[in-house]
Amino acid sequence: MQLYVINTRALLRNNRLTALFAVTIICIFLLAPCVVLSSDPNGSISVHSEESAADSNDAADDSNGPTIMLSYSNEMLIKNPVLSFAYFIPLISPVLVDREVSVNNEQQVGVISYEEKVTSNFFYAACEIKLTGKGFHKNTFDPAGMIARNIGNLKEGEPLKNMLDYIQFEGEGVGLVEVEGTISGSTQTVTRVDIYFNAKGHKSPVTIGLYSVKPKNGQYKYENRYNEIIAGVNSLTFRRSEKNPKMGIEISSIYRKSEDETLWSTIKGFIANFFIKPLEVDKLGNDTMLDFGYAILKQKPSFTFPKAKNLKESRTE
Repeated sequence: MQLYVINTRALLRNNRLTALFAVTIICIFLLAPCVVLSSDPNGSISVHSEESAADSNDAADDSNGPTIMLSYSNEMLIKNPVLSFAYFIPLISPVLVDREVSVNNEQQVGVISYEEKVTSNFFYAACEIKLTGKGFHKNTFDPAGMIARNIGNLKEGEPLKNMLDYIQFEGEGVGLVEVEGTISGSTQTVTRVDIYFNAKGHKSPVTIGLYSVKPKNGQYKYENRYNEIIAGVNSLTFRRSEKNPKMGIEISSIYRKSEDETLWSTIKGFIANFFIKPLEVDKLGNDTMLDFGYAILKQKPSFTFPKAKNLKESRTE
């Protein structure tokens, strides 16, 4: 299967420039509703028959998180529960995270291909991922924690805008993981990992919820939220950082919770990408995603997440 990986960001840049020209006239009318998110390391391919990965390994008494199997082949695909793949979300979260899974969830994730390019001082690797099955997986971020982290620089009476409420995987999709890094002697260092959820023209199955809060009697409380927004997520970016790492995010659309997604939502999402600020993430989670990228580079047969300290008990609804 051919991978469309080498020109991913170049293609995105070209699309942006074309679309930007097309909507120049209406940009001035879109700036008001645009979103600005608040937040201040040799392995070989293992051959397996198609099966579901058995070790979710995230019981409360485990010292680590779940293990996901990496098959790098559509013919020899090993499927992993979406619960295991999405474990990176509570790892990157700086606040407590609640996990909710739909009843009889059938969502599975597998790595179906691999490609790499290596020079004397740079490496690039990419693998395609496939999300199949019905259901949803949702991580909700503790509102009290999120609000407390973001009210420090507000002026008196000023609303707290566009707080991250949740990240949700719903339905099926095709994604792409790109890994970049440097080579110095015999040392390979991953410097960037991009996860695309909209590969090969497929719509992303990932959305985020956002909300704003007005102070009431000087208090910022979740129950006083307004302007609840849903945004489609095309990609997440993790970069090596010695301190205060931040996650880049690119969205596909923006629409109010009470409305349906439309072409207008897509246009607003495109414009918003020019104003979105990277989200602050936990260093352990950021480092874990770089380690995950290294495992892909080396075509490791599996990857085990560390224990997520901010994960609450799962709920099924």
